[in-house]
Amino acid sequence: MSRQKLIEKAMEILFLICALTSIIAVLLICIFLFANGVPAMSKIGVFNFLLGTKWTPQDIPASFGIFPMILGSIYVTAGAIIIGVPIGILTSVFMAKMCPKPLYKILKPAVELLAGIPSIVYGFFGLVLLVPLIRETFGGKGTSMLTASILLGIMILPTIIGVSESSIRAVPDSYYEGALALGATHERAVFFTVLPAAKSGILAGVVLGIGRAIGETMAVIMVAGNQPRMPAGILKGVRTMTANIVIEMGYAADLHREALIATGVVLFVFILIINLAFSLLKRKVD
Repeated sequence: MSRQKLIEKAMEILFLICALTSIIAVLLICIFLFANGVPAMSKIGVFNFLLGTKWTPQDIPASFGIFPMILGSIYVTAGAIIIGVPIGILTSVFMAKMCPKPLYKILKPAVELLAGIPSIVYGFFGLVLLVPLIRETFGGKGTSMLTASILLGIMILPTIIGVSESSIRAVPDSYYEGALALGATHERAVFFTVLPAAKSGILAGVVLGIGRAIGETMAVIMVAGNQPRMPAGILKGVRTMTANIVIEMGYAADLHREALIATGVVLFVFILIINLAFSLLKRKVD
């Protein structure tokens, strides 16, 4: 066997090992979560755990109901989608089809910089700027569902903008030129021809943004209020599943610790459902 073929074979084996490493890592995470979380659900009771409205691990007897945290995660993520998705898609359209080149040279690095900012810095931004702004504008303490939704909406922008812009630029120019040839204006050609052709990629960006929003922890902890109770309004505090795990894992023990791991199982299932829904929706779109 020649040296070139040996190198190619070695690289094939290396790539295979890398792929298997990724798969094994996912399997190990699944095994750890389910092996430690499912028994806790059995001890607590699946319905008591998922639909219980009281989280009081310090009481005797203790209560481990995560329904308030499930609703908190859903509400905050929904708010982030309402705020971030329209802004992200419109920004990607502007950058791909309407942005002047001098402005693009500034806007593109700015969006990429947003993606690289640590979540704790976003949290400080929300705590120093958004919390007082919400408090002075709408009342309440400022640490609320609304504040967390706004902050997460900002945080998912780079993901949505980056993927959506790439998808829009990947649409062949013939689509746009054909729309112009039929008499469409520049705006109509972009929004009614190019944008629908890129919908699969845009949808992927939205799903990635949702995944980041529902899994965000540190920034949400700093601005959401973190009360383990049923959400009472957009100006009231909430606690998400991720925040619940991070806040209490440091001192949790026995069933309390297992219940927090079980919360991670629920969060993991949420992500799987989102990805499955995206796959089904993508098939219909394609």
